[in-house]
Parts: sequence; C-alpha cells; structure tokens
Amino acid sequence: MKKMTKKKRLLAELCIYLALILLFAFAVPRLLIQRTVIDGSSMEPALHDGESVLVEKLSVRTGRMERFDIIVFSPEGTPNGRHYVKRIIGLPGETVQIAGGRILIDGQPLDESYGKSDGISYAGLAAEGIRLGEGEYFVLGDNREVSEDSRYPAVGKVRQEQICGRVLVRIWPLSVFGAVD
Repeated sequence: MKKMTKKKRLLAELCIYLALILLFAFAVPRLLIQRTVIDGSSMEPALHDGESVLVEKLSVRTGRMERFDIIVFSPEGTPNGRHYVKRIIGLPGETVQIAGGRILIDGQPLDESYGKSDGISYAGLAAEGIRLGEGEYFVLGDNREVSEDSRYPAVGKVRQEQICGRVLVRIWPLSVFGAVD
C-alpha cells in the first residue's frame, strides 16, 4: 500500500515540475519579458543592428511609460508582425511639433542629448504639430535621418495597445551587456 502512495507522490511531483517548466517556457515570455533583436541603425548610438535586448512588459500594462523610454511596438499593418524599436518623445495629452530642426512639446523645446543628429531635417506629420490623445505616444529613433517613426504615416501615433514593452537591458553581444540609456 505504501508503494502506491510513493508512486502517486512521485507522479504528482513530476506533474508539478512539468507545469512549472511549461509556465516558465511559455507564460513568462508572453506575460513578463521577451528577447528582441535590433534590426537596422535607427536607434544608433544607443542600440546597434544585431544586438539583443530584453523587453519588460509590465510597464505597458500599468501605464508607467515615461518620456525617453525605449520601447518595442508593432504599428498597424506591418507585415509579419514586424517590431519597431524607438524612443518615446511625446506622452498622452501633449502636442508634439518639429520646427526648425527642434522638437517642441506643448510649444517648449525638448532638451535631449542622445540623438545622433544635430537637428531634424524632416518633420513629416509633426510639422504642424500632433496632438496625442489618451494612450497615444509619439516616438522617434535616435538616428533621426534613417528612422521610420511617428513622423511617417506608416507609423504615426503609437497606441498603448501596440506597445509590446520597454527595453530593459542589452544582453548580446556580451561585450556591451548592460542597461540601455
């Protein structure tokens, strides 16, 4: 009788371990964190083509995204669920305009020091100003001259539900492992 109890206990333990493995293998990446590979040079000098980053997803669910956070998102209509990696510039409720090569937030110049360009030559949709509604963000790549971002109709305003998460840390190559500015 005790042998059956041990077998049942062992089987129950194996089921628990299997459930935990499945939880970590499928649920954690889907709900908490994912790996993304940078494709292109639009985020240089912060991120480079081929680097891998970890993206945390909780800040999107809690609405705790801030100006200058680097996010991963999928604009509507992108083929095969292509992801973009850009920096949040404008927050919900703000008006973003690009004039004279500078970014204006609600008419005030934005102080920034991470971009690759000395100015923005193409204002696109932001030339006249873009008013962001609730849950909408304006994003730009750091390398403004090669970035397809909120200035372009294919991207435009990024809605919160399009955002996958916030870049947390660079994990590959190991020589540049660490936090991303």
